[in-house]
Formats: sequence, structure tokens, C-alpha cells
Amino acid sequence: MSFRAPHDGELLKSEYALRGFLPKADPLTAFPCGSPYAPLDEIGRDLPSLLYDKGFRSYARGLRLPPWQTRVSVETLPLLRLYYVRIGFLASAYVNQVGEEPVETLPGNIAAPLIDVAQRLRRPPILSYDGYALYNWKRFRKDGPIALGNIDTIQNFVHMYDERWFILVHVEIESIAAEILAAIANVKRKLAQDANADLNRELWRIEGAVRRQVETLKRIPEHMDPKLYYKTFRPYIRFFDGVAYEGADTAPMQFRGETGAQSSIMPMLVAFMKIAHRRSILTDHLDDMRAYMPAEHRTLIKEVAALPDIGAPAYREVFNAILDAMASFRRVHYGWAEDYINRRTDDPRGTGGTPYMRWLQQLLTETEARRL
Repeated sequence: MSFRAPHDGELLKSEYALRGFLPKADPLTAFPCGSPYAPLDEIGRDLPSLLYDKGFRSYARGLRLPPWQTRVSVETLPLLRLYYVRIGFLASAYVNQVGEEPVETLPGNIAAPLIDVAQRLRRPPILSYDGYALYNWKRFRKDGPIALGNIDTIQNFVHMYDERWFILVHVEIESIAAEILAAIANVKRKLAQDANADLNRELWRIEGAVRRQVETLKRIPEHMDPKLYYKTFRPYIRFFDGVAYEGADTAPMQFRGETGAQSSIMPMLVAFMKIAHRRSILTDHLDDMRAYMPAEHRTLIKEVAALPDIGAPAYREVFNAILDAMASFRRVHYGWAEDYINRRTDDPRGTGGTPYMRWLQQLLTETEARRL
């Protein structure tokens, strides 16, 4: 069977093969000495302690946060991302402070810089998966891997390793995705050179990487207590429901909170494997999650979706093996959602505002249904 590959695009960029959807350089951990944005680092470091105080919101309303004043370029993008992390964490902490009722107004001193940085990054003004995970890690040994044991977080909501572990498991999974992107890039390159090229090596490479991601996801309980997760830091990544941004000429807004559904890995694999998910309110939510991904990731997913369907009889074994690996990932994810969330609440909505258990089950069932 012959395939026809479309023209080159973002996919063949080398940084994706090296880092997956993580930044091509390690995130900045602090602003340079003397930077006008440096005060945000101290606020960020103090945030987990400040949130123990019932007067936190009064303190936050009095902060004079530095507005973004730097031209955005490739060189200054790491600064902009750190600015987004610091402001995004502060905004979610203010709205969802644990022990206090959620508020319906984000004060202008926080809302204005959040709206501004979100517009510059072409995304909604709320802390999402990118700010919580993709831009929120550092390596202990700079020449070591982006892997558990060699990474830590930059910003947190609570003084608990459980939250760090939760974030860092996702960072390692994102790092492993570099293997998947490199293999898909090779698929595209091979098909451009020869429509009848043998793709088995690349496809087995994808299957192996997804299996590694499954093993990483299974490690969640090692340092994350379900009771602590639900009561301590999960509330901070909750969606905003009817929150007015003071000073913004808009009605109260609703935004989806941080959720793994905003990761680009599974949407990319779904696009590559041509998995058809039945149209429903759940898939509408899934599509909406793409608005919370970095703009360049959305572009890359569209490029992968334009690749030919590799679900041919010649690749039945490896094609089904990839689907089985994806199903295993979804199955483990479903299990953690049950243990860490569903058993502890009657609210069917996840942090992204979706009926997550029904959604996860639908995605799992339709992934398995794609087997040849």
C-alpha cells in the first residue's frame, strides 16, 4: 500500500525530537538580578506559606505587580513563560484559596497582567497545564535526563512533595514524548521520499515510548497520597466559574482549570492513529481543551492529522500494539481518577470542568475499537 505525505512543517524541527512538547531549553527558574520582574520570584517562593493565612487575599490585592514591558522574541520567550507561571499561580491561588470560599472577582492588579501575558501567549487567561507542568521544572544535574530523580518544580501551591511529584510525573511523561515525535517525524520524512517505505521501526519506537509513559504514570502513588491530593492542592487547579476580571470590559468568565487533558501528547497520537471519537458533549470539551495548549502545539497536531492513515494490514501487529499501549495509558489514568477524585466527591466535574469519568471511559472504549 502506498502513502502520500504532505509538505514539511513544524514536525521536522529538531527540538521536538529532543524535548517533545517541553521547551527547547530548560525553563528559567528565576528572573535575572535587577530585572523589573524579579519581585515575582519572591512572591512565588512565599506563596505556599502565604496561603495558610486568612488575610492572603487582602495581601494579594495590595501587591504592585510589574507589568510586562519587554519585547517578545525567541530570546525573551523564557522570561515571558516564567512571568506567566508566577502570575498564573497567584491568580488561581487568589480565586481558589483552600479554606476560604471561592471568589467571583479577580482584582485588577492581578487580572491585568494575567490577561496581558495570556494574550501574548495566545491562550486563555488562567493557569493551565503548560504553566503548571511544561514550564515548571528544573534539573538538578544539567547534563542528566529530564526524568524523576533529576527534576524538581519551580513553583508550587503547597509545601508538600506530593504536589511536586504530581507535576514531575507529568514532566517525565512529556520528556518521553520526544521519542514519539521523533518517530512520527521519521515516518513523514520516509513517506516523502518513498510512498512504499517500511515504517515498522518507527512504529515500534512509538509503541515502546508509550509503554514507558504508562510505567511512569503508574508511579503516581509512590509519593502522592489520595487524601492529601484531593484536599490540599487539587482545589488550586480548579476551573474558574463565573469569575469577573476587574478592569476588563467583559462579563464574568468561565475557564477550564489545569488538567492533563490539556497535554498535547494524546491528541497528537489520536491524530496520528486516526482514532475517531464519537461526537458528543464530551468530545466538544476535548476540542475546547486545545485552546489551552501552546499555539505551536496546536499547529503541530494539525500537521500530524494531515499525515496518511498508516492503519494498513501490513502494519496490523504494530498498529494494534500502539493502540493497546494507548489503551493501557488511558486505563491507568482512569484508575487514578477513580482513586484520587471520584471516591471523594459527588461532583462529576474534573478540574477542567468536564464529566471526567464518562469522558475517560469513552476515550478508552473508542481507542480499543480502532484495532485492526
